Order: sequence, then structure tokens, then C-alpha cells
Amino acid sequence: MSIFEYNGSALVAMVGKNCFAIASDRRLGVQLQTIATDFQRISKIHDKLFIGLSGLATDSQTLYQRLVFRHKLYQLREECDMKPETFASLVSSMQYEKRFGPYFCQPVIAGLGDDDKPFICTMDAIGAKELAKDFVVAGTASESLYGACESMFKPDMEAEELFETISQALLSSVDRDCLSGWGGHVYVVTPTEVKERILKGRMD
Repeated sequence: MSIFEYNGSALVAMVGKNCFAIASDRRLGVQLQTIATDFQRISKIHDKLFIGLSGLATDSQTLYQRLVFRHKLYQLREECDMKPETFASLVSSMQYEKRFGPYFCQPVIAGLGDDDKPFICTMDAIGAKELAKDFVVAGTASESLYGACESMFKPDMEAEELFETISQALLSSVDRDCLSGWGGHVYVVTPTEVKERILKGRMD
């Protein structure tokens, strides 16, 4: 088993019309044994920027703490929040810094940039970015997430339709992966508000 699959995870971010959604499953496992069913994979950097970390849970928590530290330093120095593109470059360089002993994480970054234009991206363990204009996925359920998102995604969805689409894509995908599941955690972010919702799994 790959070290990236040790705890299991499913992460997806999707773009709508001047909004974005980011969602994850809630299972924390050790291989096939479930340890917790309320694990938090998505974290807020500021009101318009979120990061989800799939992969090894301990490395995810360490990397997140370092990213919060670096973002706070940036806020003190620049007196403003980081743009999503800048933050993605920061995450990428921090991961590449550790390329000979990497954090076993695949980050998914989602934010609203200038003119409230949504930005999403993911990267591998050494920080190679993959930018997209529709959706990005990561984690052990990524193969089934690609299929579900590919068939369900439509451009320029409003916030409510975006929530419905990302939720159905996530829930149907984790049903096809035994290392992720137990419901979901969804954030839908518009220029004026952040909506957070917990999804119940189909088997709960």
C-alpha cells in the first residue's frame, strides 16, 4: 500500500459562477480500519481561500500549521490577505523545498481572486501544480471522482446548484472507494458568504 493511501481520503474542488466549492470525505483510517468519522481535511486560510490536504494525515496537519504560520507572516508584512495564486506558489515552493523527504500530501487549493474570479489547483507531493478551470480532485477516491465530476460538471453554476453537484459527485465516488467515505464536508464560497455543510453518508 502506498503511504498516500494509508489514511484514505477524497478531495474535490469545483468552480461555479463567481463562486467555488471544496469538499472532502470525513473518514480517518489506518489502512482498512476506521479510526474516526469526523476528520477535518479542509481548512480556511482566510474568508476567500481554503486548502484541503489529502494523503498522510500527520503530514497534512504539520504542513497546514506551517502554512498558517507563513500566511500570518505575510499578513503582518503586506497588511493584506494572500491571493490564491500567491498562496498556491507558496505551497508549491514549501513542498519542493522538502523534495528529498517530502510531506506525503496532495493539496487542493481553492479561492476567489481579483474580481472574485474563482481559482482552483492541486499539486503532487513535490509541488508540481495542476491548474484547472472546472474541477480538481485528490486522494484515494480520485479516479472515481474524475468520472463523477466529468459527467456532472457544468460551467457557470450558481452556488446552490454547485453545492448539489459537488455533493453528489463526492458521495457517489466514495461509495466506490473502500478507503474513504463516512459522509462529506462541503464549503461553498461566494464573494459575500461562506456556507459550510456536513453530508451524511449513504450508509449512515
